[in-house]
Amino acid sequence: MRPNADRLILMYRNMVLIRKFEERSAGFYREGKIGGFLHLYIGEEAVGVGAIAALAPQDYIVTHYRDHGHAIARGLDPKALMAELLGRSTGVAGGKGGSMHLVDVSKGFWGGYGIVGGHIALATGLALASQYQDENRVTLCIFGDGSTNIGYFHESLNLASLWKLPVLYLCENNLYGMGTAVERASAVASMAEKACAYNIPAVRIDGMDTLKVFDATQRAIEHVRSGNGPYFIEAMCYRFPGHSMGDPERYRVKDEVDRYKQRDPIVAFGKQLEGDGVVDEADLERIEREVAQEMDAVASFADASPAPAPESMYDFIYAQSGTH
Repeated sequence: MRPNADRLILMYRNMVLIRKFEERSAGFYREGKIGGFLHLYIGEEAVGVGAIAALAPQDYIVTHYRDHGHAIARGLDPKALMAELLGRSTGVAGGKGGSMHLVDVSKGFWGGYGIVGGHIALATGLALASQYQDENRVTLCIFGDGSTNIGYFHESLNLASLWKLPVLYLCENNLYGMGTAVERASAVASMAEKACAYNIPAVRIDGMDTLKVFDATQRAIEHVRSGNGPYFIEAMCYRFPGHSMGDPERYRVKDEVDRYKQRDPIVAFGKQLEGDGVVDEADLERIEREVAQEMDAVASFADASPAPAPESMYDFIYAQSGTH
């Protein structure tokens, strides 16, 4: 079932919000206000928004280090997310996690992870726990194409299929693992074919089309939630910036980047909504203005927030009784 008009507009707005959040993040990074690495989601917004819109509130998400867009699509507070990037105490992890470790358990968002492929085992474990406790819950595990060459990937898919665990594996194939093209690192060109080795149904879709991602995810979720075991989606997409802010991009040519920018998923989704009579040009311009204003407030909040107190350094190192 397609989302109603209000939900479609919210999905479009979330895509614009992700784009502007990432652009502002890049600005803070250049000003030296964000430390470490910063991996932007610009160009891949259709995957995160389309897939997460198909989830139920009780479902879990575990994702990789390019996690800002997934967090926003799940409804985490952009102010707290930006504060986390700046290492401020008002961040979602108290300013101690940073860009690659966004989390909000209250929304079933168990975090981005910095170790390539390592989180696939964690997501599979969460699905096992849900099955064991007889919960009506699906775990969405998001990872990049590079993760499919990691041992955790194969061990997790084998176990998930054997025990029919309620987990949906979503591979964001943006054609490059860091600066290495897929065909130079993987013996199999299609990541979806790897799922077939473990008897997991799989589909390869256009990850630049928001509604195609939503439709495919909705079908996959129905399969998983019905007790049929895991499902695998390979979403073909493209990141417009480099792998991270320090990437000189010597592994791809400008013409290739420009060609994919002609398929900008936000522009395409806006035109689709206009063509279907859901919005008009004035609506899209209004959303653009509103999100820009919201982003000003997000940036001001984060920049004005205090750093964590030195005495908080040792908080949450060990589990505390009665806490999660």
